[in-house]
Amino acid sequence: MSEAPRILIVDDERNVRATLKGVLEDEGYAVEDVATGEEALSAIKRGSFDLVLLDIWLPGMDGLEVLEQVGADGTDAVVVMISGHGSVETAVRATKLGAYDFIEKPLSLDRVLLVIANGLKQKSLEDENRRLRAEMHDRFEMVGENESIQSLRRQIERAAPSNGRVLIYGENGTGKELVARRIHMLSKRAAAPFVEINCAAIPDELIESELFGHVEGAFTGAVSDKRGKFELADGGTLFLDEIGDMSLRTQSKVLRVLQEQTFQPVGSTESIQVDVRVIAATNKDLQEEIEADRFREDLYYRVNVIPFNVPSLRARRDDIPLLAEHFLSEAAEEYGEGAKRLTPEASARLTAFNWPGNVRQLKNVCERLMIMASGDEITEADLEPIFGFDAPTEDGSPEADLPLREARDLFERRFILTKLREHGGNVKRTAQALSIERSHLYRKMKAYGIDPGEAGPAAAKEAAADQ
Repeated sequence: MSEAPRILIVDDERNVRATLKGVLEDEGYAVEDVATGEEALSAIKRGSFDLVLLDIWLPGMDGLEVLEQVGADGTDAVVVMISGHGSVETAVRATKLGAYDFIEKPLSLDRVLLVIANGLKQKSLEDENRRLRAEMHDRFEMVGENESIQSLRRQIERAAPSNGRVLIYGENGTGKELVARRIHMLSKRAAAPFVEINCAAIPDELIESELFGHVEGAFTGAVSDKRGKFELADGGTLFLDEIGDMSLRTQSKVLRVLQEQTFQPVGSTESIQVDVRVIAATNKDLQEEIEADRFREDLYYRVNVIPFNVPSLRARRDDIPLLAEHFLSEAAEEYGEGAKRLTPEASARLTAFNWPGNVRQLKNVCERLMIMASGDEITEADLEPIFGFDAPTEDGSPEADLPLREARDLFERRFILTKLREHGGNVKRTAQALSIERSHLYRKMKAYGIDPGEAGPAAAKEAAADQ
């Protein structure tokens, strides 16, 4: 059962205090009353109140002075001013100082009860909003102590308050969306919408409608008007994920919106003006895409005002135990169970893995371990079905948790490493067996984070000789 809202009455008239206290206690409120501003501040310091009924005309410190002090102290109580000699100027000043409402004497008890009910309802909404913001902050917190992550956090804090467009680089699964959301959360646009669109997941013939909206009858299937992502993000942030997969035709239209901050929905002749901060992300080298005529150079310079690089998980291995603990705790909370602990050996095994799917893959693996591992500890034996080379691929390895491209990369890494081991770590013979150039194999090994020593002593020796 929730506690009754606590109300403080501040009035120098004893009869007013007694009447209000009796009525409010009959309504189920917990009530205290004092006669002076000094007593009011002392009572507020002693305990928290949900609402304060504060008379303006008090002996000594008047009500406006009390209101100003309450605001300066950061007290979150709703303050309702009461006065028998009110004026418009006084009401305006009280409102500017943070008063919720202003009631004139003689008091109408029905109005007093209505204002209190509405004020407490607003406080409840504000408390819930603060709670959700705190949860949002925790949800989009960047876990890790590696210098690369600390540097990224500092960059975000520096860039977030501006309106500068951001381009986020990083492999799949590194957390580019997390970076985008954190920039928005710390920006001046935090109260406005954060709207995202995955440019690689939407067919080219539909992406313009998704971005700019359409009017009824614009094309077959357009049975009603639809607002596009740019319009939905007005005043806030639009996150263009995988912008490197956007067609040249759509790129030209996005460029025009960035230049003019206006666009026309598909099938419409009317322009819509918006105020949108664009954050884009890609796992591609856009300079290479420009050279191959697959990405517009002018759009690149428009979105690449503030570039961010999100490190791969293998570049921050020292964060893997922290991240694993974090994801295990999240999964435990979601499933209503106690968090499971990693043994030192299991933690070391997680840290040694190269994580081609990056943080996303680690999160999926931790959720699986939380569900499937028996006991309170996760051991190396629990990891065998996931990291063992002979594990089935349909449901016994991380491929089942990954998109096609990442699963393919993981398979290719395993295949190369297996072949290297079959040939005693000899890169030349392995390259011949794979029918590829040795230099190509070295590039693959570098891309997949295969350390020569991991493949075998011969590979380590050969790699050292080539340097």
